[in-house]
Amino acid sequence: MPFGVLAVQGDVREHLHALRRLGIEARTVRTPEEVAHADGLILPGGESTTIGKLVTRYGLLEPIKQLAASGRPLFGTCAGMILMAKTIGAAAQDQPSLDLMDIAVERNAFGRQIDSFEADIEVKGIDGGPVRAVFIRAPIITAVNGGVEVLATHEGRIVAARQHNMLAFAFHPELTDDSRVHEYFVKMG
Repeated sequence: MPFGVLAVQGDVREHLHALRRLGIEARTVRTPEEVAHADGLILPGGESTTIGKLVTRYGLLEPIKQLAASGRPLFGTCAGMILMAKTIGAAAQDQPSLDLMDIAVERNAFGRQIDSFEADIEVKGIDGGPVRAVFIRAPIITAVNGGVEVLATHEGRIVAARQHNMLAFAFHPELTDDSRVHEYFVKMG
């Protein structure tokens, strides 16, 4: 079965391109059936409240939870990371959540759109030097619990973590030509 990219809003095309550069079959995912048949799933960056509301409206919350419970890899970038978190900062009271990963997140932690930036970051488990990280209205992880492993920080703030088969990055690896993060995700399966 192919890997899927949740295609309700956000950086769908960029994630598909990153997977295909690795020779991985990848498809858009919009229905519960498509989630159920995916070898792994990426929850892309975009607008987290919008994505959360659409995931709820289209009946995708439970199928995504079942995918994660089955041990298949789940990867959230930026907004996707917010959706995966068990705890979302107080400013996001209307934010739908999958309530999967034992992390707390704060939305827009680096500021507004104008405050977006890029940085080179060392990511645990990814060889070959730093990863170019693109931060766009990025969240941060403010707390980790249970079996969550911190994979990367930027200026003392947690920006990447893994819990079993779940991976969460505050930044956008799909916006660079470096496929190492996507390769790491695929190998989790």
